[in-house]
Amino acid sequence: MNILDNFLQNFRSRKTEAPILHTPHGDLNLAKPGDRKKFQRTVFEIQRVTDALTQQDIADWRMAWQMALNVDSPNRRKLYDIYRDVDADPHLSGCTTQRRGFVMSRSFKLVNASGDEDEKARHYFDQSWFKQLLRLAHDSIWWGHSLIELGELTRDGDGCLCYDGVKLIPRKHVIPEYHRCVVNIGDDWKSGVNYHEAPYADWLIEAGLPDDLGIYLKAAQQTIPKKHANAFWDAFAEIFGMPMRIARTTTRDPKEWNRLEKMMRDAGTALSMVAGMETEIQFVESGKGDAFNVYDKRIDRANSELSKLTIGQTMTIEDGSSLSQSETHLQVFENLVESDRDMLRDIVNNQLIPRMIKHGFPLKGLRFEWNDAVDYTPEQQIQYETMIADRYEVDPSYFADKYGMPVGERRDRMPEPPTDSSDDNPDDDGKQKNSRRFFD
Repeated sequence: MNILDNFLQNFRSRKTEAPILHTPHGDLNLAKPGDRKKFQRTVFEIQRVTDALTQQDIADWRMAWQMALNVDSPNRRKLYDIYRDVDADPHLSGCTTQRRGFVMSRSFKLVNASGDEDEKARHYFDQSWFKQLLRLAHDSIWWGHSLIELGELTRDGDGCLCYDGVKLIPRKHVIPEYHRCVVNIGDDWKSGVNYHEAPYADWLIEAGLPDDLGIYLKAAQQTIPKKHANAFWDAFAEIFGMPMRIARTTTRDPKEWNRLEKMMRDAGTALSMVAGMETEIQFVESGKGDAFNVYDKRIDRANSELSKLTIGQTMTIEDGSSLSQSETHLQVFENLVESDRDMLRDIVNNQLIPRMIKHGFPLKGLRFEWNDAVDYTPEQQIQYETMIADRYEVDPSYFADKYGMPVGERRDRMPEPPTDSSDDNPDDDGKQKNSRRFFD
């Protein structure tokens, strides 16, 4: 009987103390059945191994893609190795971070069936675990799939019910096409656990489609040549960037040869050397050039292609040319951001909230929505509040609650200066009348 069968048999028996499998890499929970009052902790151990950093090329990418498309036995292990290198690209990281930042920047709210906001329920989501869950769920856009485990139930500093964290199930152990999780990398998917079934489904959040390989599949076509172009440019600079040093000497003494060789080798920083009259030193400048147009242009093209792929345009992360064009590009980018927010909202409403209700959170009848209210800068907020306060009576509690300061009743406006009714014939511009009244 293997480890998986032993685990499933012990779980079905519903023992008080579930088996815990230990490895040097630590334990990883896949599900925790049992009620909230008395946790019955069941641990499913995944045998994690260290990933090997190997050089990848387009041929490896195509082979890994083919392995992932295998219908009978899909395997994304090689593809995820390539994705790890793709994720390390600085320009691509800047694009993904910008897109995620715009998605996470908007505030959210919990509303009932009538659309009214529930301020108290928002506290259950204003937690670090929820923000981390949104980040991991958003990563499914790049990687294709994310399986996220909810942590243990606990309480925060205010006594509010919450999870102690969330954790990403290692992607190499997940076979999303057949919704299975295997113990060892490379195991047949049929031996894995079906995470769509209870009790696992109550503690797992799935983001991404089962057959989606993510945007990184297309991005690899640019990051792999870009990495090679950088390496070739470094090699070019090493060979042709510095002038070649040539020493000619008539001596046949081996000691003198060794001394001269060492002196030439160590002259990189000193820029000076001592040689005899019979020794000739020559510096040969390289005639090779235009490496900028060969390598930098290729790298620049790769960056622009990555920008178009991930954020739909180039001007919000690269140099723009005009205001009208940049506004158009920004609108394209905002459409992508709204699509990401819709995806995260559906995950929260269709998966997270039903699981939280099962775990005892008082969220029945509520829905997660992004707050579409306009976000103002501090300067705009001051102008907005001043304009409203000058025209309408504002409840003092608004300012007291928002700025945390005691606010009393509003003072009367300063009265306007009285006009002189005895002056029946005012001057044309009124200035002389005012000056006479001032000096009288």
